[in-house]
Amino acid sequence: MKFKIAVLPGDGIGPEISEQGVAVMNAVCARYGHQVSYEYALCGADAIEKVGDPFPEATFQTCMQADAVLFSAVGDPKFDNDPTAKVRPEQGLLAMRQRLGLFANIRPIETFDCLVHKSPLKDELVRGADFVCIRELTGGMYFGEKYQDNEKAYDTNYYSRPEIERILRVGFEYARRRHHHLTVVDKANILASSRLWRQIANEMEPQYPDVTTDYMYVDNASMRMIQEPKFFDVIVTENTFGDILTDEGSCITGSMGLLPSASTGEHTPVFEPVHGSWPQAKGLNIANPLAQILCVAMLFEYFNLPEEGRCVREAVRASLDANVRTPEIQVAGGAQYGTREVGVWIADYIAKG
Repeated sequence: MKFKIAVLPGDGIGPEISEQGVAVMNAVCARYGHQVSYEYALCGADAIEKVGDPFPEATFQTCMQADAVLFSAVGDPKFDNDPTAKVRPEQGLLAMRQRLGLFANIRPIETFDCLVHKSPLKDELVRGADFVCIRELTGGMYFGEKYQDNEKAYDTNYYSRPEIERILRVGFEYARRRHHHLTVVDKANILASSRLWRQIANEMEPQYPDVTTDYMYVDNASMRMIQEPKFFDVIVTENTFGDILTDEGSCITGSMGLLPSASTGEHTPVFEPVHGSWPQAKGLNIANPLAQILCVAMLFEYFNLPEEGRCVREAVRASLDANVRTPEIQVAGGAQYGTREVGVWIADYIAKG
């Protein structure tokens, strides 16, 4: 198979982890006889500094012409600390999602037995936890009408029936492929938009008689995720709730640096780690590249190449079992490995077969 990949390294640790994702992609393609080419493009603070736009038209065209996008991270403190900034790196990420029509964000949350001790939760709660959060990505408050002056501000949490139906369909279909359990998370006791979500989910339930569907308010879901993470199989929710819940869920595994995600929809899919740009670690060779590398596994699986995806996952598990880990997940007294060294080890493991 021939792959044309758009690579968007972005800001902070983005270029460092991006390099390791590309190295692993190359190793898998060489092993399985695929051809791959890359085109690099600007986004985030890097793009603002160079061309004044966090998601330039040239980057959009590069993404549209690619089979997939391997994205890393955006964000920079100089924008975070300036509430008056009119252009922000994160606007590039939102623009990419909107212009590519990426309405479904898929975030698997899977624990690793050798890292259970790193989780803030007790072993008996977290060991074996394995669920998927499906977040609606192009609607809600992030894209609704906004207003701000010195005295008041508002954000509009707007959703239409087609937007809700299409993301719920993704949730139901994922539940069918997994353990046939879907949890719809909303705030229907307070929010009109959530009541529409629940109404439509109720209407769609009969189309999926093999899926057990339950409903949970977001505050209860956030508590249940900590108390009983193994309760969940597939969660589907709106944009804002999904953003918060998936970050909470990522901590269950012991490190945000372990979890990939896929954003899919109308055009080119985007594969990105769930963590941010961690600008404080930029250039220090300490950032965990595993989430970026696992994005490569999701990319292959998206193109119906499960063996290639399995190969990447096996190599990641092997690196963890061999204690080839970056500092935040290394065992006491373990050898020191940086971002680059972990990526090289995994790529070599794949190449050796």
